[in-house]
Amino acid sequence: EEEPVAQLRGMVELLGNATRQPPDTAPDVAVRGASASPFGVNTFLEQEVEPEKREQIVQMIAEAGFDWIRQQFVWEDIEIHGRGDFTDRRNDPNGVDAWAKYDQIVDLAGQYGLDILGRLDNPPEWAQTTPGNFAPPADVQDFVNFAAAAAERYKGRITTWQVWNEPNIYPEWGEQTVNPEAYTELLCRTYDALKAVDPTITVLSGALSPTVALTGRDLSDLIFLQRMYDAGAGRCFDALAVQGYGFFSGPTDRRLRPFTLNFSRPQYLRDAMVANGDAGKSVWITEAAWNPIDSPEVPEDVSGRENFGVVTQEQAAAYMPLAYQRAQEEWPWLGVMTYWFFKRPADYERGQSWYYFRMVEPDFTPLPIYASMKPYLNGLEPALYRGVHQAEDWAVTRDAAAVLETVDGAQFGEAVRTAEASFTAQGRSVTVRWQGVAPLAVTVDSQPAISLQPDADGWTESLIASSFLSQPHTIMLASDQPFLLDQIAVTDFLLDDLIRLMTPITLALAAVGLALLALVLWRARRWRRP
Repeated sequence: EEEPVAQLRGMVELLGNATRQPPDTAPDVAVRGASASPFGVNTFLEQEVEPEKREQIVQMIAEAGFDWIRQQFVWEDIEIHGRGDFTDRRNDPNGVDAWAKYDQIVDLAGQYGLDILGRLDNPPEWAQTTPGNFAPPADVQDFVNFAAAAAERYKGRITTWQVWNEPNIYPEWGEQTVNPEAYTELLCRTYDALKAVDPTITVLSGALSPTVALTGRDLSDLIFLQRMYDAGAGRCFDALAVQGYGFFSGPTDRRLRPFTLNFSRPQYLRDAMVANGDAGKSVWITEAAWNPIDSPEVPEDVSGRENFGVVTQEQAAAYMPLAYQRAQEEWPWLGVMTYWFFKRPADYERGQSWYYFRMVEPDFTPLPIYASMKPYLNGLEPALYRGVHQAEDWAVTRDAAAVLETVDGAQFGEAVRTAEASFTAQGRSVTVRWQGVAPLAVTVDSQPAISLQPDADGWTESLIASSFLSQPHTIMLASDQPFLLDQIAVTDFLLDDLIRLMTPITLALAAVGLALLALVLWRARRWRRP
C-alpha cells in the first residue's frame, strides 16, 4: 500500500485501532526462548541430490549472515518402508542408510556455524489410514517414536525441534476436518518423548497458519490456539510457532483486527498466550515473507496467484529487512524468524504461486531479496530494545570465559558468570539484575565509570542509564571478580503504547458523540411535532 489513496485508507483504518482493546502482549515480562539470534531461513536441503549443492546452499546462507536454518526431517523419507526400518530401498534393492543424507546436513550446519530448527512431519504411507499426503498417523505413537529417534540421533547437535506444521489448515492435516484436540494429543505425547531424550531440548508447536476461515478444513489460527489451550497444550511446548506472512501490505502495517491478515497478526496470538498464562514463553515465526509474484517471469496462469499476497521483487527485498528490524524493536517476546524460503532444487513448481518466495534461483542466481538481506545482516549492529532480556542474549557481548550457570534466584534458574559484558540499549532506561562479591564498574556512553556495590543478601537490581527521551546507550559492565548477570531490562514508549492510551479517550469521545447525536435527534423530533 504505497499509493497515496491506499495510504490514506490505511491511516483511517489505523485510527480504528484506538476504538478496540489492543492485544496484551506483555512486552515487559521476561521471556524464555527469545535470546538467540533471530535470523533464519527455511531450507529444502534433503531435496538436493548432489552433496556439493547442499554445501553451496549452506555456505551462501552463512555468508548472508543468517544464523539458523529451519530444515525438515521428512518422516516418509527416513522411516520409509515400515516401523523401525531406516533403510532406503527405493532405488537400491540392497538399501542405503536413510539417515545418511540428514547426517550430512547436520554436519554442514555445524561446519558453517548454523543452528538447526528441525521440523518433524510428513508421515510415510504405511503409518496412515486417513487419505492425504500430510495426514497424521493412525497410531500417534509411531510419530512419537520417530521424533524420539531423530532427537536421540542428533542429541546435543540439534536442540530445537518443531512438532508438525500448520495443523490448522488444509492439506497439513490430511483429507479431513482439522482437529485442535487431536493435534494437542500428538503434540503433548511428542513433547514428553523429546524431553525424555534431552530435557534441554526446546520444543516448538506446529506453526499456525494465518487464516480467518471457519470451514472445518481450515480454522482460524486464533480459535485453533484457544482450543489447543483448552485441551491442555499449555504444558506441551516451550515456544509457540506461527507464520508471519505480510500478504498485501508492508511490515510497518500496524492495523489490528482479528479478521485482517497482515504482518502484525502474531500480536493477537501473543495476546492469547498472555491470557492463558503463557506470557513467559516466546513466539517463533517459522515462515515470514512477501510473495514477489508481480514479476515478468511469472506465468499469467500461475495457480493461486493471490493466495499469499502480491508484491514486486523490489518490494519483497525492501520489506524483509524492515520486518526483522520491527520485530527486534517492538516484539521482545519474539524468538527466531525464518524466511520462507532459500531455494528449490529445480523450477518444476513455477506454475504454483508459492514457488516465487525463493531467495535464489535453482541455479544459485541470487534474487533481490538475497541481495538486500546480505548487507542488512552483515552490517547490523546488535542492540537491546524494550523488554526484559536474558544475559545470554545474542546482542550482549561477554568475555571469552563466560559460562551459563544454574543459579538459585535467577529468573529462569540460569545466569551468566562473566567478568565483563557490553551492549547497546535503545530506550529510556536500562536496569541490570546481577550478583557478585566485588563492586561492579559501569560505563555508560563513554562517561566516567560508576561503581555499584553488590547487595549482601543476593541479587542486586541497578538502574544504570536513564533519559527523558528514547536514545541509544552504550554500556560496559566489568568487575575484578566474575559476577553473575541475570537480566537487562529496557523501558521505552512505543506507538502501541500511544494507541493503548488513546483507546479509553476515543471510546469516551465516541460515547459523548453518540449522546450528542441522540440529543439532536430527540430535539429535532420534538420540534417537528404539531
